[in-house]
Amino acid sequence: MYEKKTWAHWHLTSDRGRSVWHFRSPQGLPADWRGPLSTDQQAFLREMEEDFVYDKKQNPNSADCVYRSQRAVISTDRDQPHRDARQSVREAINYYQTLQTTDGNWPGDYGGPMFLLPGLAIASYVTESPFTAPEAMLMRRYMLNHQNDDGGWGLHLEGHSTMFGTVLQYVALRLLGARAVDTEVVRARKWIQVHGGATGIPSWGKFYMSLLGLYEWEGCNTLLPELWLLPKSLAIHPSHYWCHTRMVYLPMAYCYGHKIVMKPTALIQELRTELYTEPYGQIRWAACRDLCSDTDIYFPQSATLKSLNGVLNVYEKMHLKGTRKKALRFALDYINAEDQQTNYINIGPVNQALNSIAVWHAYGRESEQYRKHRERWADYLWVAEDGMKMQGYNGSQLWDTAFAMQAVKEAAMDGEFAQMVQRGYDYVDKSQIRGEVVDREKFFRHMQIGGWPFSTVDHGWPITDCTAEGLKTFMLLNPQAEPERLYQAVNVLLSYQNADGGCASYELTRSPQWLELLNPSEVFGNIMIDYSYTECTSACVQALIAFHQRYPEHRLEEVKSFIEKGVRFILSQQRADGSWYGSWAVCFTYGTWFGVEALSRYVAMNGAGWQMDIRDKAKTALQKATGFLLAKQNADGGWGESFESCVRKEYIPSPQSQVVNTSWALLSLLAAGCTQYDKLEHAAQLLISRQEKNGDWPQENISGVFNHNCMITYTSYRNVFPIWALGRFARSGNNLLEWTAEDIVARFEPAGKEAH
Repeated sequence: MYEKKTWAHWHLTSDRGRSVWHFRSPQGLPADWRGPLSTDQQAFLREMEEDFVYDKKQNPNSADCVYRSQRAVISTDRDQPHRDARQSVREAINYYQTLQTTDGNWPGDYGGPMFLLPGLAIASYVTESPFTAPEAMLMRRYMLNHQNDDGGWGLHLEGHSTMFGTVLQYVALRLLGARAVDTEVVRARKWIQVHGGATGIPSWGKFYMSLLGLYEWEGCNTLLPELWLLPKSLAIHPSHYWCHTRMVYLPMAYCYGHKIVMKPTALIQELRTELYTEPYGQIRWAACRDLCSDTDIYFPQSATLKSLNGVLNVYEKMHLKGTRKKALRFALDYINAEDQQTNYINIGPVNQALNSIAVWHAYGRESEQYRKHRERWADYLWVAEDGMKMQGYNGSQLWDTAFAMQAVKEAAMDGEFAQMVQRGYDYVDKSQIRGEVVDREKFFRHMQIGGWPFSTVDHGWPITDCTAEGLKTFMLLNPQAEPERLYQAVNVLLSYQNADGGCASYELTRSPQWLELLNPSEVFGNIMIDYSYTECTSACVQALIAFHQRYPEHRLEEVKSFIEKGVRFILSQQRADGSWYGSWAVCFTYGTWFGVEALSRYVAMNGAGWQMDIRDKAKTALQKATGFLLAKQNADGGWGESFESCVRKEYIPSPQSQVVNTSWALLSLLAAGCTQYDKLEHAAQLLISRQEKNGDWPQENISGVFNHNCMITYTSYRNVFPIWALGRFARSGNNLLEWTAEDIVARFEPAGKEAH
């Protein structure tokens, strides 16, 4: 782990999971970095920028070196890795515990999407709320570090160049102080011009540009705020959208309805001459509404949507002012409710930036509402060796902590690392949501008492699989947990099951799939409704099985029905080759791990009253999954998938085996009862051979995904999943040929000293 001198001026704090980076001014320099800078301050910034120059050709995924280099790194004297899995796990946990915060979670880089930071830069510019000079410099550095060889940027940091990625980075760089004559800016401008100019940016980009006055609202299809006034019984009412979609289009509708455009500046006038292939004043904006560069299209707009837009765009010219006013008033009320329900964090980074603009417009820059928004920008910003980025959430703290605790527990090392486990338990304990949101029904929220979020309790949105992993971890680490807390979590889980037996991400599926015909985004797939997912369903099934084993009589029939329907759904999602598609990580190794974990636990359950036909099908499915994984094992013993597996929905191998994919595959094979010990040994040795001297593993390919087409980073995965896989492997011993169903269930029972 290397370290650069100026990195030490960035310090991370964590309070109940809220991770915020703070800049410490060098001794002898002014503390104020917002106004004109002294000569010494400018010299320091140049030095710091050099320390954050990053070569993406080595690996576009940063290894979180700034944070990790500041922790107490453990080193060993050995020159070669141990060949003993248990010792490898011990060294890995010994290292990983140094990254845990005092409040019990593991913060880390959750970046990857390249359209997020420009959105925040635009919000900053529109609201005249500039970043400090060190922040602005590191943001510029981040974007420049991830420029592709052709001069453009992709949707995410491993993606090919797109108009969406390139125009937004270009604009953000200029807003943050880059000059039009800078070499990288010139290259980006050439890419934009060669590919037809900024009129071809997708609809989200057209919206962002309109706020700045770099594109005319006339060139946007209507965002029709009046949709919120339709009868809620209609499938097209926004309350039926996937929550992320409705919470993004809510402030979009507000901004569009008010046609918000910031005051023109000299820089905006310059950008108007830089982004287009014809003079700005001569562009026929209405003709650009459906233009989208071929580089960007992943989900083409349907003929149905185009026809509907044609009608609604006519309505836009003659809309009823009273109805529009009522719709915008409701939109602002809803934005205020979201702010209060999430302590101004908001559900995600896009609506955080857009809500900030809406609140600024409604209440002013000096208002308390806007001030609280501005303070929460820091929750989304992360500093790594490639600069300052905006994360895809306010972190993945609960998710990562729950997995880490389960991994350590299954490795039977919770007693050896008791303080770390205690802290992790405390974080999970404090992260359970204990109250209901105000006006839940009015603002379309699912019940939440007893659930767990993805990140922090202040964020406040519980998620199906996060609730499941939180419950599993809570029970695993505290056998004497208060039953009422567990009952509340089970109530939430039982409320999540869809008619098809599966579970979606945040809520029940609220509309039919045909609503996807109205997906206007062009760059994301399946964003209109909340679909049932293998991973979410598996997590919920696993949690309820674990709960049922502890409290077999509590809501017995409902729990059994949920488990059996959930298992049937998981079986229905298995592909002919034995795999499962992973919707939230890369990709078939991930989806298959979740499929196998649920089925193996179901097969291992004892007692009468369970449907034997499901158990027989589950056993067959486990055999098929084993066959799939063994067929994909590389000669070096590992597995590796490209993010293209997610995009193309077929297994696309990575050029090299990946530690994370290998861990998921090994976990799956062990859970499925694979008896080919040589294959398992080979996989374990691959993980051990990749382990670094200090117990860490290298950061390799990007591993997370959402909406099929946008990848996201989980730096914790390179630690947690090798620990988990090697821990399970070490506990399996050499008796694989003699495994029984009882042996399988025994592997999932806690071992070692209890934390409480």
